[in-house]
Amino acid sequence: MKSQVKTILIFLAIIGIACYFRLTGLNWDQGNHLHPDERFIVMTVEKIQWPDQLNPKFFAYGSLPLYLLKVVGMIGATFNPQFGSYEKIQLLGRVVSTIFDIGTMIMVFCLMRLLTKTDKTAYLAAFWYAISVLPIQLSHFYAVDTILTFFMTTTLYILIRYHKRSSLGFAILIGVSFGMAVATKVSAVMLAIPIGITILIGFRTHWKKRSFHTAIILITTLITFFICEPYAFLDFSTFSRQIMEQQAMTKDAFVFPYTLQYVGIIPYWYELKNIFLWGQGPILATISFFGILYSTYLALRKKNIPLLILISYFWVYTGTVGRFAIGFMRYMLPIYPILTVAAVLFFQLCMHTINRKYIIPFCLIITIYILVWTTAFMAIYSAPNTRTTASEWILKNIPTGTAIALEHWDDGLPLQGSSRYKIMELPLYDPDTNEKWIQINRTLSQTAYIIIASNRLYVPLMKMTNCEKLPLGKCYARTASYYDQLFSGTLGFEKVAEFSSYPTIPFLNITIDDISADESFTVYDHPKIMVFKKTGIFKPIPLEE
Repeated sequence: MKSQVKTILIFLAIIGIACYFRLTGLNWDQGNHLHPDERFIVMTVEKIQWPDQLNPKFFAYGSLPLYLLKVVGMIGATFNPQFGSYEKIQLLGRVVSTIFDIGTMIMVFCLMRLLTKTDKTAYLAAFWYAISVLPIQLSHFYAVDTILTFFMTTTLYILIRYHKRSSLGFAILIGVSFGMAVATKVSAVMLAIPIGITILIGFRTHWKKRSFHTAIILITTLITFFICEPYAFLDFSTFSRQIMEQQAMTKDAFVFPYTLQYVGIIPYWYELKNIFLWGQGPILATISFFGILYSTYLALRKKNIPLLILISYFWVYTGTVGRFAIGFMRYMLPIYPILTVAAVLFFQLCMHTINRKYIIPFCLIITIYILVWTTAFMAIYSAPNTRTTASEWILKNIPTGTAIALEHWDDGLPLQGSSRYKIMELPLYDPDTNEKWIQINRTLSQTAYIIIASNRLYVPLMKMTNCEKLPLGKCYARTASYYDQLFSGTLGFEKVAEFSSYPTIPFLNITIDDISADESFTVYDHPKIMVFKKTGIFKPIPLEE
């Protein structure tokens, strides 16, 4: 009885820590809807009406997260009407995102306990996932990543349980969980590989039973998917067209302006680098990477079937997503539970080589380092969003009626009160033609301020200058020259304000410059903003003869 109470208390403490990190700074954008995917989801959910308008007509993500947010919003509206509308429904969504990520943490605990049959390793795995940076950040957004990761991890857990006892009930649960995963995002179809491996193991001796269960899994998956995303069937033309558009984006970074940041990235290395530097941090990621190699060895050489199920999923998912032409950090969240499990397995191996009296101090040192790394990133949520701070500065320091130039394809500033100013647009993503620069030169000659609201444009465009190797219309040599002149002060503008928020190591007050991280890691909740004021004679960008 005492051991059960102890287990419950420790587990509740870990859940409490996970909730603290994920719910702190929940309204990180001060109600301004600064995450574009979340914003579009909210706008789509607002259009869904029961019972006459249930087709979201948006299939870049699955319909399950959309319907879920609609239901949660309807329930929340009974307490406060704003929770059911654009004003505050995203806050409920972020709570839902946190709940699903906590659910993933619980699945990590269950997986670890299933693999090692010890509570200590399960506690450690749950805790390490609870304090991992990327899951914490993505829990602050209502996109689909935490929901997808939960259903994918849950499916893997049920698969291992099915391997240990291949019952009809587990077969049904596999289909339900798999169907919900695919109804969250179609990339979950990669789970078909570990499902197939699980079915094939023992198929020769139990082929009738396994064949029947395969049919049950397939039927249950299709039924679940239809219930959760009916318009994938009822509006198949729209569904297939949008899925093809998403697939085109994963094959070509030039498809959309906001994916130009990925031009020239090295497949796999880019994803691993971001996991190492930011998503998990250097220490935990190092242990995780060694853990994956060790787990692969155990799965193949020692014929550890539960690990084979997990590792097959890891390599299939990483091998597929890692070669995408685009590399949003959130795409790799579904492997973080496996990375954490593998890390603890490898850590457990290392502990067998250490003198027993050093085990506890060593564990504490490692965990404290990981915790300090995570706490540093929480500094972002203890201060107002930089766009909010910049907006306040603009309203206070730039006179009403002033002409302000903003870059297109980025959030406009100020967030409120923009009608006080003459807002002009800089179409810098457009091809580097004379027509583009005639328009931009005209705008710059008339504006008094240039505001760069993030690094969305200047970071990728300043790299795309090799016109011999880039596709026609995708070389930005003159755009890069424009930014060089702007930042150096030779364009006729000087920087008068900068707003930034960096991860900060507590007590030591040491900042971590994460400007080199994947753009999606910084651009939503802590973008760097610069304000330039015209102070001299503007020098137009030369036109080509």
